[in-house]
Amino acid sequence: MSKLLDRFRYFKQKGEIFADGHGQVMHSNRDWEDSYRQRWQFDKIVRSTHGVNCTGSCSWKIYVKNGLVTWEIQQTDYPRTRPDLPNHEPRGCPRGASYSWYLYSANRLKYPLIRKRLIELWREALKQHNDPVLAWASIMNDPQKCLSYKQVRGRGGFIRSNWQELNQLIAAANVWTIKTYGPDRVAGFSPIPAMSMVSYAAGTRYLSLLGGTCLSFYDWYCDLPPASPMTWGEQTDVPESADWYNSSYIIAWGSNVPQTRTPDAHFFTEVRYKGTKTIAITPDYSEVAKLCDQWLAPKQGTDSALAMAMGHVILKEFHLDNPSDYFINYCRRYSDMPMLVMLEPREDGSYVPGRMIRASDLVNGLGESNNPQWKTVAVNTAGELVVPNGSIGFRWGEKGKWNLESIAAGTETELSLTLLGQHDIVAGVAFPYFGGIENPHFRSVKHDPVLVRQLPVKNLTLADGSVCPVVSVYDLVLANYGLDRGLEDESSAKDYAEIKPYTPAWGEQITGVPRQYIETIAREFADTAHKTHGRSMIILGAGVNHWYHMDMNYRGMINMLIFCGCVGQSGGGWAHYVGQEKLRPQTGWLPLAFALDWNRPPRQMNSTSFFYNHSSQWRYEKVTAQELLSPLADASKYSGHLIDFNVRAERMGWLPSAPQLGRNPLSLKAEADKAGLSPAEFTAQALKSGELRMACEQPDNGSNHPRNLFVWRSNLLGSSGKGHEYMQKYLLGTESGIQGEELGPTEGIQPEEVEWQTAAIEGKLDLLVTLDFRMSSTCLFSDIVLPTATWYEKDDMNTSDMHPFIHPLSAAVDPAWESRSDWEIYKGIAKAFSQVCVGHLGKETDVVLQPLLHDSPAELSQPCEVLDWRKGECDLIPGKTAPNIVAVERDYPATYERFTSLGPLMDKLGNGGKGISWNTQDEIDFLGKLNYTKRDGPAQGRPLIDTAIDASEVILALAPETNGHVAVKAWQALGEITGREHTHLALHKEDEKIRFRDIQAQPRKIISSPTWSGLESDHVSYNAGYTNVHELIPWRTLSGRQQLYQDHPWMRAFGESLVAYRPPIDTRSVSEMRQIPPNGFPEKALNFLTPHQKWGIHSTYSENLLMLTLSRGGPIVWISETDARELTIVDNDWVEVFNANGALTARAVVSQRVPPGMTMMYHAQERIMNIPGSEVTGMRGGIHNSVTRVCPKPTHMIGGYAQLAWGFNYYGTVGSNRDEFIMIRKMKNVNWLDDEGRDQVQEAKK
Repeated sequence: MSKLLDRFRYFKQKGEIFADGHGQVMHSNRDWEDSYRQRWQFDKIVRSTHGVNCTGSCSWKIYVKNGLVTWEIQQTDYPRTRPDLPNHEPRGCPRGASYSWYLYSANRLKYPLIRKRLIELWREALKQHNDPVLAWASIMNDPQKCLSYKQVRGRGGFIRSNWQELNQLIAAANVWTIKTYGPDRVAGFSPIPAMSMVSYAAGTRYLSLLGGTCLSFYDWYCDLPPASPMTWGEQTDVPESADWYNSSYIIAWGSNVPQTRTPDAHFFTEVRYKGTKTIAITPDYSEVAKLCDQWLAPKQGTDSALAMAMGHVILKEFHLDNPSDYFINYCRRYSDMPMLVMLEPREDGSYVPGRMIRASDLVNGLGESNNPQWKTVAVNTAGELVVPNGSIGFRWGEKGKWNLESIAAGTETELSLTLLGQHDIVAGVAFPYFGGIENPHFRSVKHDPVLVRQLPVKNLTLADGSVCPVVSVYDLVLANYGLDRGLEDESSAKDYAEIKPYTPAWGEQITGVPRQYIETIAREFADTAHKTHGRSMIILGAGVNHWYHMDMNYRGMINMLIFCGCVGQSGGGWAHYVGQEKLRPQTGWLPLAFALDWNRPPRQMNSTSFFYNHSSQWRYEKVTAQELLSPLADASKYSGHLIDFNVRAERMGWLPSAPQLGRNPLSLKAEADKAGLSPAEFTAQALKSGELRMACEQPDNGSNHPRNLFVWRSNLLGSSGKGHEYMQKYLLGTESGIQGEELGPTEGIQPEEVEWQTAAIEGKLDLLVTLDFRMSSTCLFSDIVLPTATWYEKDDMNTSDMHPFIHPLSAAVDPAWESRSDWEIYKGIAKAFSQVCVGHLGKETDVVLQPLLHDSPAELSQPCEVLDWRKGECDLIPGKTAPNIVAVERDYPATYERFTSLGPLMDKLGNGGKGISWNTQDEIDFLGKLNYTKRDGPAQGRPLIDTAIDASEVILALAPETNGHVAVKAWQALGEITGREHTHLALHKEDEKIRFRDIQAQPRKIISSPTWSGLESDHVSYNAGYTNVHELIPWRTLSGRQQLYQDHPWMRAFGESLVAYRPPIDTRSVSEMRQIPPNGFPEKALNFLTPHQKWGIHSTYSENLLMLTLSRGGPIVWISETDARELTIVDNDWVEVFNANGALTARAVVSQRVPPGMTMMYHAQERIMNIPGSEVTGMRGGIHNSVTRVCPKPTHMIGGYAQLAWGFNYYGTVGSNRDEFIMIRKMKNVNWLDDEGRDQVQEAKK
């Protein structure tokens, strides 16, 4: 009905007056209010989250109207906590609240895209060749055609294509590469599966069915703390954020909690109402510094010095002067400190610590016949030699003794921490000292590089009749920290004021933190732990872990916690938060992700070594292994280039390799048949004879590099790619900004194990395929860009280490335009591959090299010394002195059928994780009924995995964390090894089975599982190490306890058997670069740090309009006021940052919160937003990784040695970058390279 007449007010009576004439009742039309109501009307609300690797894992309400997402707000229905603990909600942050902008923005990828030059070549080739594989081969066999599209990567030139055409091209490229070079030349990179685990699994399942290489991420990101595997045999396990509330003293060490853990910061604030003291330790005045009771600002990179000075105070006051019974008993039972270590004589009459003594060293193996060389020895309080339960030798080959009961040889016993009072002699023992190394940018304190300290020593008679002096680890630790014990030791400190390693006064000299603060905080931290039995906590941030010697930083802090009995106690321990690493239903996810239901083992590779090799960063290496060695080491045994150490590690099976062999692994079966041998036997013989080479020994011979690379859920070239410019040059073959020179054949340390080629190969990748929902930096450099569904358009699952819940990503709307979910994309590629491969690949035998894996019997490889089969020091024994060699049968035409069904190996071999396994027949039968089964074809009768929801149900059904029946079976399996009953931890949840629709209704708390070290309980918050301490389950280390002493020969040679302060390394990135022409402004070398930003999560949101509005709207670099004055830089000036690795441009943020000598560029600021050209390179800007380069550490290459054994994302080389220095100067000419008249000349300003 028309309301036209209602709008004429002339005929209406005047409204009532009120409020003394200040108000009047009106009868005007209020239809305008409907527009407001309609703005906030919606058709439905759907639960989803953000798969962005932020650790928040926050549940959100997604509002949908007319088939479009309109906005999102936080969900508030998490399961409640117990009455004495705040709830987990509210969760969320401004970045997540802006995500819906992406769905319909101009930056959204809408259609499949391909580089124009490549599609023209492809279409022309198809006209000449009916077979797509032959068509691709015709392009690859023509160097000029390859060069034509590779050299323009990163310069635009995309055109729209369609799914059918691009799936066929990708499949043809994969088939040709596998047929010609081998499946391990096809690789894929995607990070952190916990944020969207089905999407991750889609790509790795496809690759694993092919035999392709799945690249690691946790180590590459430098989020992996190697100190965790070293100490606990655990990749990373940490408390949920709610456990902060149970703490009585918290140190936030390099962790900017309010900025990077926004959804969890309320626990940090709330616990202060209970009286908990909070300390911030950061070099800059950060958000967390404002939040805490006290702020310490050590010089960046000196964290281990500060931790050791605090450890000195703790040991002196709470272990020696006034021993805490709690601390002493904790260290006796839960650490390796009672274990005995051999001493090796030096020429000057002193000794150097050797390896831990083993049962096999002593007469009759002290009664141990199973793995006696892997069982550690201690002295009990009665002075008897004993082999305590729990060491790694008890884990494999026998049952019932792998536990932390106070038992040795079946008898109750109490171990002695120290030999003082039971010793035979007092002897000098030498320790390396690195704090005197001079560096113009860091303080040093001069002392002899070898410190000889007096220790109580006991002489033992060995099995061969010789006499061996031994010490306890506890005595070594006390001496290493420089504590005086009344043994007439001149090198130890008797007072905190002495400037001797590692006193508080010494710590002040190195770190700049006043020693009274060091003493006070260490004392308070320990006193609180003493009174509360371990409720002192250290929250660590990734920044502390991004230094080259990150393990020394972390081991210093971990030692503090172990000295105070904090690990495994609620409210205590370490809390290392980086990426969203905790994939809680891990054992249910693994078979799906790596196709373990069809083939075992998968090919997995550590990315740091992969990119160091294949982006030829090693050819620019200036750091030598020799400068890293301990002054106590025999340098002649450790010669060569850093890449040589990596090659040796791959050859001995310590690290994986990719590609693996110098020949196509599919061709070895035929050769083996001719020789009358199995593929494994033939491969071993060929390697030993030299007829077959490892691919890593000849990286530039033309066939030993990756050729196809998939990138999904990642911005490899805009976020995590250390050595960005090297990747552009050598992997992509496009222009780069490298300012350094390759090592010549006679310059620097030359490789011994790697064949040097004068010219490195550029443009190694024939095809780079990226899946994303937005046009990222990686997309710009790709050949094919496939549009994925956003986090509101697909079904998936999400977990985090910050809370104990599992919850979903849900398809609130259908994928927009032509985008598809990751699962559907890879399913489509798998289908095209199965069709295209016919006539080229059939049923093939693939020879796979498997490294000596942690949590498998292979971690017991060489117990005492390092022997290299290539050098003739031992025989090549697969799985012992070399990688295991496994023949894997692949059915390439059945790839699609296998991708979409659950294979028979789950029935035959069952499932498991971390060294235990169990039967899964019940779960397979359940999934067949739930998902239905394949009706025909190669996978007939197998449970279907057709959709992402099907895949989710597979994970949920197989995982003990989400299926109570499986949890009980898993605890039973562990109990058989430990000899203890653990099923009580899950029996009350045996009938609980979490399904995908359940988590769509509400987040669900997971079930306690033996694959994690904490408990999911209504009575205690999740805390790492809790089951080790309270259930007496050993840590997965050599001693079965928290391992402070690392006795591997390489650890000792590099001076890291015990924690030590090691200053940042000199990468020579500034001192040895090309001469850069001056521009008239002063330049200065500054330390380059890359913390996490406020207005983005990694690179996501960095170009989001809402976040750009709140921030400065482009890349920025923070510098101190002092350095800015020296460089004539004022706030918001354009500056250039450069070194031998490359250059970048950004605006300067001048701030007093930044100390002199360092600059900060928040990482992953996209190069696609507001970046002018570089004066140094002549190209557009760069990203933060344009000035970084990978430098691997040899001690991270160790393998096959108890906790020091490789596992995917568990241990391996780590991509550090904080030791880098850059030159910074104001830009003279700001050139936007767009000819739009926006260029400017910057003048000097005061």
